[in-house]
Amino acid sequence: MEPDLQICAIALGCSLAAPLLAAPVLHRLRRASLRVWAAAIVAVAVGGMAAGVAVTAKVMFLSQHDLHVVLLVVAVSGSVTAAMTLWLGLSVARVSHVLAAAAGQLGGPGYRPTDREPPSAELAVIARALDDSHRRLLAAAERERALEASRRELVAWVSHDLRTPVAGIRAVAEALDDGVVDDPAVIAAYHRTMVRGSERLTVLLDELFELSQLQAGVIALAVEKVRVADLVAEAIGTADPIARAKGVRLTGDVDELDRVDVDVVEFQRVLTNLIANAIRHTPSDGTVAVSASVANGRAELAVRDGCGGIPPDDLGRLFDAGYRGESARSPSEDRDRAGAGLGLAIVRALTEAHGGEVSVHNVRGGCRFVVNLPVAS
Repeated sequence: MEPDLQICAIALGCSLAAPLLAAPVLHRLRRASLRVWAAAIVAVAVGGMAAGVAVTAKVMFLSQHDLHVVLLVVAVSGSVTAAMTLWLGLSVARVSHVLAAAAGQLGGPGYRPTDREPPSAELAVIARALDDSHRRLLAAAERERALEASRRELVAWVSHDLRTPVAGIRAVAEALDDGVVDDPAVIAAYHRTMVRGSERLTVLLDELFELSQLQAGVIALAVEKVRVADLVAEAIGTADPIARAKGVRLTGDVDELDRVDVDVVEFQRVLTNLIANAIRHTPSDGTVAVSASVANGRAELAVRDGCGGIPPDDLGRLFDAGYRGESARSPSEDRDRAGAGLGLAIVRALTEAHGGEVSVHNVRGGCRFVVNLPVAS
């Protein structure tokens, strides 16, 4: 065999022998710390290199002095190299411990991102992923707190709205049962009171059931392509008698527009709820304007009322279930007709179920609700 080939074979054999002999040890260390793993890997690499040099030098029949020099150089260089490699790897081990500690505090007040740039691209990716996860967990916790507060308010408001008609029905029923009234006109009025109370209870329970289904995502939408103009025209036609009865002008500004993919029955709830809400909060001789337009592949349906504007603190919570603002909490006739404050929550849930968005902002003399939907392809 040629000397060069013989040297290559010896070097290859020694380089392969070192990791093969160390494999059982590395297997036992598979759960050890990163520092131990780094030391073992460095020892295997330096040992394989040293063995290859030593055996090759021996085969080359160097003098004892030369062989001693070669081995000394290998020993010193290998030791220094191993020590320097371990020293450089300490920063990796330290950062890994910092990241492990940070992972245990994700989403909590004790979370601290690493205060130095990680020594490797992989650890930098892990650090950024931990920071992103921490921010998402904080946002999720904040949403959960907001939802819990909204649920508590909803329970309180709905409990009040349930007690009011139930108490009225009970009082009237007890009066009839005790025979304290015998005038046919009064008895008929009592019966009408019971019917109105039961109707209000039915509406409230239906809205609660529908909202719970929407939030749970169990309502299956029968989607079809419908012209935006047809949706708006039907909603205006449905709400026009209500507007006339209150003395509110209901106008529409709708041209021939593109189509949208919606469940006609469910999406009509969106428009009719918005228009009915606008009519209820617009004074007599006021105007409710409904408009629709299409731009950049999105259909915008807007309802503008004359309510005088919404307090800024209420704008962000207007679509929360049960939220009606401070002014709506007084026990008045208008409040009784306003329902449990679930109409706008249902509007948002139905709009989002159709892949759209709903928003509100103040305009001169009132506010403007906007439903944004993607145009059908």
